[in-house]
Amino acid sequence: MRKKNNNSGEKHAKDGIDLQAVAHDNSKRSGEAVEAAFLAKVCKLRIPVCKPWGDSERYDFVVDWGKGFWRVQVKGGSNYSGSSYKVGKGGGAKPFMKEDMDFVVAHIVAEDLWYVVPIEIAEGLAGLWFNPRSTRARFEKYREAWCLLDCPRKGRGRGDIPGRCRSEEMKVRCAVCPLRGREG
Repeated sequence: MRKKNNNSGEKHAKDGIDLQAVAHDNSKRSGEAVEAAFLAKVCKLRIPVCKPWGDSERYDFVVDWGKGFWRVQVKGGSNYSGSSYKVGKGGGAKPFMKEDMDFVVAHIVAEDLWYVVPIEIAEGLAGLWFNPRSTRARFEKYREAWCLLDCPRKGRGRGDIPGRCRSEEMKVRCAVCPLRGREG
């Protein structure tokens, strides 16, 4: 009987590969660095991911975690203003729209924080403001909410606070996960 190939070799890295991506030249290079960091993050979490050829689509990646294909727009934020980081489209760009993407994933670069925001929450907005120092901030419940990628569309909306974990095999817990703090 043939042994299944898991493409992982003999040794397994416990925590995966860390990626350091730095870009200061312009916003295009910064965006490329944030996309590289996203790719490293989802691969580390073992989330299947695809990158569309070219950069003509309104989304950056497609993920497939068994509940269908989700179009993901990745944005980075490093400008701190007052008490928040702004993440969003460049000046005068169209707002985030449901026909263009399923999720906006924001990376707060300076603090290495990720927010997985369903388009139902971000739709119509051209920019999102994140305040990681406030537990009551509008988008805080989406911090590290990778489990939303393992959730059917009807299970994620404005009032969505899960009664049980959406993805118990996930190592990272979102801000509202019932299992948060119970990891061993």
